[in-house]
Amino acid sequence: MKAEIISIGTEILLGQILNTNQQWLSVKLAELGIGVYHHSTVGDNPERLSGALESGIRRSDIVITTGGLGPTVDDITLQAISRTFQIENPRVIRNLVGTAPGFVYDIGGKLLIALPGPPRELNPMFERSVAPLLKKKYRGEGVLKVRTIRMTGLSESFADRKAGNLLKSPPPLTVGIYAKPALVELKIMAKAADEKRAKALIDKADRRITSRLGRYIFGRDDETLEGAVGSMLSRARKTLAVAESCTGGLISSRITDVPGSSVYFRMGIVAYSNDIKSGLLGVRGVTLRRYGAVSRQTAVEMAKNVRKSAGADIGLSVTGIAGPSGAVKGKPVGLVYIAVSMKDRTFCREFRFRGEREIIKFRSSQAALDLLRVSL
Repeated sequence: MKAEIISIGTEILLGQILNTNQQWLSVKLAELGIGVYHHSTVGDNPERLSGALESGIRRSDIVITTGGLGPTVDDITLQAISRTFQIENPRVIRNLVGTAPGFVYDIGGKLLIALPGPPRELNPMFERSVAPLLKKKYRGEGVLKVRTIRMTGLSESFADRKAGNLLKSPPPLTVGIYAKPALVELKIMAKAADEKRAKALIDKADRRITSRLGRYIFGRDDETLEGAVGSMLSRARKTLAVAESCTGGLISSRITDVPGSSVYFRMGIVAYSNDIKSGLLGVRGVTLRRYGAVSRQTAVEMAKNVRKSAGADIGLSVTGIAGPSGAVKGKPVGLVYIAVSMKDRTFCREFRFRGEREIIKFRSSQAALDLLRVSL
């Protein structure tokens, strides 16, 4: 079963809005066992849209359009559909959020589904009306289940070496590797007659991957590293305090993005200047003079002192050079020290990150949360 998605709107082509509909619909169609073979975007031009619709119906079983259903002059979807196909009595999809309804057309046994562009309208319309229709019409096609295994602290090439043979799994199982900044994902996809069989195939592959890469895995699907750390702190009944320099509060922000983090998060301090490191965090002047703000010794004192000041079980600190300036002899841009302090031990790791300032800050926050994760 082949599907394709046609997004309509000149504003998308100009990059004025981000097209999230294609991604969202592709995921939802995959969950129904329907593969998406083509994505396309067409501006507000009836002739070009007619051409895209003709091509779509010719090569695909299901064509879904998004956008162009409103009342303004640039909403040309229905006009293009009526001039391209001879159709009667389309099925109307009610829009309970906005004003523009959707439509389902049967064109020679193939489906053309027109949905509005705003995600807050499109998403509930698809879930409420389109998905049940597709399930009923294509119930014999099976289901496609996807699970994402999320890892950090390793490179894409390392993950490939450890799990390379699994990436060559034959159908109905497919495993793909995807690299992002400070994050590697393995996506396991299985197509089967029903969800139970698909899940069994995915579970088996998951166990094999975990046996090889388990120490780097922090979550699955939508689970985040900060969420995983929060769960571990909650289970261990431990509290945390954070002292940040080069990350500028990013670690604390990520931690407090997790609902319920007040149970374990005590305090976060952004100590950007040396006088604050000294005056507020109690880093000794001799440490700063002898070793500098970006040093193992300063990171250790920051972690110890923020833990004691907050009365927390664990102190986490980061200090480094995010760039593009600030490098000195022996201390390049990307040099970062991260320390973890507990009542019975304190340790520090040195990192050397590459990239622009924002990337170095994110990699630093990721490494700090991961170092905390593996220490719990």
